[in-house]
Amino acid sequence: MSERGQAGSSRIVSRIPGLTMLRTYEAAWLSKDVVAGLVLTALLVPQGMAYAQLAGLPAITGLYTSILSLLAYAVFGPSRVLVLGPDSSLGPMIAATILPLVVAGGDAQRAVALASALALLTGAIMAIAGLGRLGFVADLISKPTMIGYMNGLALTILVGQLPKLCGFSVDAGGIGGEVVGFVGGVLDGALVPAALGVGGAGLVLILVLHRAMPRAPAVLVVVVLSIAASVGFGLGERGVELIGVLPQGFPPLTLPQVSVSDLLALAGGAAGIAVVSLADTIATASAFAARAGRTVDGNREMVGVGVANIAAGFFQGFPVSTSGSRTAVAQQAGARTQVTGLVGALAITLILLVGPALLRNLPQPTLAAVVIAASISLADLPATVRLFRVRRTEFALSMTAFFGVVVLGVLAGIAVAVGLSVMNVFRRAWWPYQAVLGRVPDLPGYHDVRFHPEAELLPGCVVVRFDAPLFFANARTFRDRLEQCAATAPVPRWIVVAAEPITDVDTTAADMLLELDLALNARHVHLIFAEMKDPVRRKIDRYGLTRTIDPTHLFPTVDAAIDAFRRETGAEWGPSPEPP
Repeated sequence: MSERGQAGSSRIVSRIPGLTMLRTYEAAWLSKDVVAGLVLTALLVPQGMAYAQLAGLPAITGLYTSILSLLAYAVFGPSRVLVLGPDSSLGPMIAATILPLVVAGGDAQRAVALASALALLTGAIMAIAGLGRLGFVADLISKPTMIGYMNGLALTILVGQLPKLCGFSVDAGGIGGEVVGFVGGVLDGALVPAALGVGGAGLVLILVLHRAMPRAPAVLVVVVLSIAASVGFGLGERGVELIGVLPQGFPPLTLPQVSVSDLLALAGGAAGIAVVSLADTIATASAFAARAGRTVDGNREMVGVGVANIAAGFFQGFPVSTSGSRTAVAQQAGARTQVTGLVGALAITLILLVGPALLRNLPQPTLAAVVIAASISLADLPATVRLFRVRRTEFALSMTAFFGVVVLGVLAGIAVAVGLSVMNVFRRAWWPYQAVLGRVPDLPGYHDVRFHPEAELLPGCVVVRFDAPLFFANARTFRDRLEQCAATAPVPRWIVVAAEPITDVDTTAADMLLELDLALNARHVHLIFAEMKDPVRRKIDRYGLTRTIDPTHLFPTVDAAIDAFRRETGAEWGPSPEPP
């Protein structure tokens, strides 16, 4: 092969992480990856089926989705340890997106087609965004709003699964309707004691094992015991719904048959799912990469997860995300590379081809127990309490996101969460922290007089700090603050702006500075800047502000500005009863 051909081949290999992994694969890793893959399969099968039903889809689609997402991410995913698949946090979002479009009577085939189209849209959004280097969108949801969103999601999932845990179903919209329907069903005698017994026991056992023996395959233990109880006690004859025999064989390549109007209706849900999936993936990838001393490439993760979604969409699957719990299980079992995922995909495929009746006696309430246990793990009450203690504003944001999910629904809830995060960023830039600075004896530098009331001030000179870039939204706030300083008695001769936190000045702010400087000059007050960054200084020059603002009033440091003022006025530091 020519040198050019070899170089081209190397570039292709470097852009496909799975090929790079195989080229550097060590034989000693194989046994560990195989064992971890088999352990992972025991978790993937019941969870995949449970989360498919959470999304309003047939249980078998959860296995199809698991297979294709594992295969695709093994090839295109940059992480060596992340495990993708159906996720409890996405299930309600998928259901909220596709179920309103399903015709009356609950056409399962149409629901699957819509879910597959949703996966294709989600994957396309993520892959295109990753190729466009937009991985930063994971930062659209702040941690407090994500905590609130997940808490609301946990409550929504739990309430929605309670009827299934008790052996009956509820046809209601919204969490309020589901609570009323559940209570009504119990009072009307719809509860199946055997269903509640096997489901409740399974839920308790999962929670106990997770706490007492965190490395034990709790879900697998519960699935095996539930199947044994189903056979031994004839639960199917006692009114307990069972999984039954799964369809045999591998799903065929299928292009979802949906209309253009369906795609438009699915687009909003796909965008929300993409944001949540990416945020979850980046958070999980960062946590596990940090343990191994690696870094995370958000853009490549977007591409990898996007391709996994596209692959699932072409084989009757639905949108997927990273699972922190399944990734932890794989790592604890000794997983070294994505060969673990390949083994898991192969094992699930063999179950479909050879043993589709293996899980026929698995009770449906057990799957509800698996989902409820997952929902409980989504909630983070200690973090919510901590927010209340340390920062009430972020606690309020978290609770608003929580009620957004509970009251408005899952899709509206994620919109609320993203909106709150963006508004919080804008609020901080709109009304940034501002401070008057003074000199504190025996403490270098200049400090906020609100936290250091003993600070000394320089008569005739006010030093202020504005902790944000100057732009159209906060230009008036900045001007009002400086005019407030100029209106004090006695009137200061200099107002020194400690400009190091000001990282930008837009044209609106530049016009404001021009008008402000003229107004202050008319009152014999000079506007002084210290520690202005070079890029900002160049913009000041380009805007022509130095025609009004004296270039000699631009100092490299606050100390330099203070020294110049003292030389000019002879002022000395001293206490001030009331800073401006």
